[in-house]
Amino acid sequence: MTQQRRFTKEFEEEAVRLDQRANAARDRRTNENTNGLLRQYFPKGTDLSMHSAEEIGAVAAALNARPRKTLDWKTPAEALDQWLP
Repeated sequence: MTQQRRFTKEFEEEAVRLDQRANAARDRRTNENTNGLLRQYFPKGTDLSMHSAEEIGAVAAALNARPRKTLDWKTPAEALDQWLP
């Protein structure tokens, strides 16, 4: 392996590790918040196989329609629309 390839590979691997560490705390908060929202519909320990795909889809649609502080109080669809032509 050439020095340039080895450097590039090592640099990219380190960049990924740093990015993962930087996002870990934020991701954990987002995950815990989402779990709390899901528990409004499905209490902890609920057997999701007892619910139809339509019921679960309705919950997903309701959660995806909620505005998010991290998106400047826009829904995910509204935030995505500003990036699409």
